[in-house]
Parts: sequence; C-alpha cells; structure tokens
Amino acid sequence: MSVPTVTLRRPTDGDGYPLHELVARCQPLDTNSVYCNLLQCSDFADTSIAATNADGQLVGFISGYCPPARPDTLFVWQVAVDASMRGQGLALRMLMALIARVAREQSVSQLETTISPDNGASQALFKKAFAKLGVDYSTRTLFSRAEHFAGKHEDEVLYRAGPFAAPHSEEELEENA
Repeated sequence: MSVPTVTLRRPTDGDGYPLHELVARCQPLDTNSVYCNLLQCSDFADTSIAATNADGQLVGFISGYCPPARPDTLFVWQVAVDASMRGQGLALRMLMALIARVAREQSVSQLETTISPDNGASQALFKKAFAKLGVDYSTRTLFSRAEHFAGKHEDEVLYRAGPFAAPHSEEELEENA
C-alpha cells in the first residue's frame, strides 16, 4: 500500500473555510465558526500547520497558540485528520513538524494540550510525541464536566510536557516519527 504524498506548510487565510469543512468531517471534534477558523489560519498561522494532498486539498490541520502568560509553551488546540489519511502517521508527522518549527522560531520548550478521558487516539498521539521528544509529562483536569461544561461535555485533561530542545530541522524529527 502506497502512502499518498502530503505537503506540510503554514496555513493561510485561504485555508479557513476548508478547515471548517475538515473539522466538521472529523467527529467528534468541536466545530468553531468559519471566522474562528480564518483567525486560526491567519493570526495563529505561526503556531499551526496544514497538510495538503497532491491535489492541494486540506487533509490535516493542527491549530495551536502560545498562551500570553507562557510564551515558552505551545498549546495544541485541535488536531484534525481527514478519514482518507488516518492510520498513516499523518497526525504525528504534523505534530512533530509543528513542534520543530515553533521550537526553533519562537523558543518554545513546553507542549500542552487538553484531551478528554475517552479520546484514546489523542492520548496515544501525544504520548508518542512526548516519547520522541524524550520528555516526561504530567496531567491534571483543567476543565471539569461539572464545573465548566454543565455536565454536557467530558472533562478536559491538561497534558503538559517538557522542557525539550529545539531540533535542528523538521526532517530530524520526521526521521524519528
């Protein structure tokens, strides 16, 4: 089985609407407004990554940002991979390439994300990334079902890992992915 060609790049504002459609196809991800997706692809382009197939279609996306109070930290907000690309390591490849770029360009040395307890795929993805980075991680409930979601959404558990050193290149991390 051949793996389709995928290009990883910084998003542009032209990716906003395709991102909205991608997330809608990736249930159970929470959809945001198209306007929010446009901001993710423009104002947060330096801390996000887009994956396109050979036809230029958006098939993967990771949105992230550096919290103002923790500029050394990349907070990964959402990971979306089109069903046609799942099971091929695209999420890990995107995540490691994004970490490499943000670590080099913005001196990031910590990684955070939140994952609901029932999301085994995301837990496995981030644990693989932490292992590749050679860092320990800690967890704690950041937003609770009862206190923050009126019982209508699972807890969001914060995963925090680091510190890690900036790799020399995205290819260096991809070779280990």
